[in-house]
Amino acid sequence: MHFCLNALKYKTMEEKNIFVEGLKKRTKKFGVDVILFCDSLKKCRASAVVTYQLVKAATSVGANYRSACRGRSDAEFFSKLCIVVEEADESVFWLEVIEDSNLSNDPMELKRLLDEGTEILKITTKSKDTTYKRLHSKH
Repeated sequence: MHFCLNALKYKTMEEKNIFVEGLKKRTKKFGVDVILFCDSLKKCRASAVVTYQLVKAATSVGANYRSACRGRSDAEFFSKLCIVVEEADESVFWLEVIEDSNLSNDPMELKRLLDEGTEILKITTKSKDTTYKRLHSKH
């Protein structure tokens, strides 16, 4: 298992494992919460398209983070983490589209999901950047 947030200095492997498991749960919850939120959107053709794209991206965040943590090498971990960052960014994009097009019936939940998606994006981007530096310092 890799350090999923290499910039953090863990005192013990247990602290690292707690962080990793917590982020796995957090990214899964984000996907589930997005699915539930999409059921509350205003009903129109645009909502169906946006829902499809958002649910795909948001659930991919958790699935690919789990996969990254099972990576067999630093390079495989980095590759999967790049997908996590891309999908988290896409999730935030679709949530912003919902906000800008006034498709939400639940603006408080939309804001919470935007904040959570942005936070996950920041965490995983930092981890990706740190892993990149570690990979390129080996040469």
